[in-house]
Amino acid sequence: MIGEMIAYIRKENKMTKASIARGTNINTGHLTHIEKGERNPSHKVLRNMCKAMGIPYRPLMYTYDKELTEEHLSYKAVAHIPYNKIPSFDSLGSLVDCPSSFPGASIAVKVNDTTMEPKLKKDSYVYIEFNTPLDNRDIGLFSYKNQLLLRRFIVRKDGVVLRAEDKAVEDICLNPKEDFYIVGKVVGTNLDNK
Repeated sequence: MIGEMIAYIRKENKMTKASIARGTNINTGHLTHIEKGERNPSHKVLRNMCKAMGIPYRPLMYTYDKELTEEHLSYKAVAHIPYNKIPSFDSLGSLVDCPSSFPGASIAVKVNDTTMEPKLKKDSYVYIEFNTPLDNRDIGLFSYKNQLLLRRFIVRKDGVVLRAEDKAVEDICLNPKEDFYIVGKVVGTNLDNK
């Protein structure tokens, strides 16, 4: 996935392979192999590529060991991974224990409403793995219209739906060209081990 993300970002920013190669001290052939997914860049090369593209390193690094499936390609997952954005928190929380059973978790988010019950209980914590493309029916953390939402991700032929477990909450129907971001995948909750 890292190669597809690099190619997407480079094209979105109207940069040539030559300009990135110059900024990273690698040749364009090596960059081509990286973009095609035939090779992974070292962390040092990735850091230099991000600098050359003018983007932060960490958000892109989270995609390093991810693989894209046909389903991910169908909804253009790379266009919905926030490579130059990071979550912000309006208030400081605390540290919570992260069980070793969720090794990819990056943050814990407190569930603040009942829209995802009974699957995700209000006031529980969900563990989020950043910048992970979602499969059909996965639960994720999304940025949509400047709001963070926990929703089930539904892939349909005509687009994508963000669905609450609470049937009274209306589905959010999106097409792959619409501006939304997959912040991450819910990989578990603090109630899973109880």
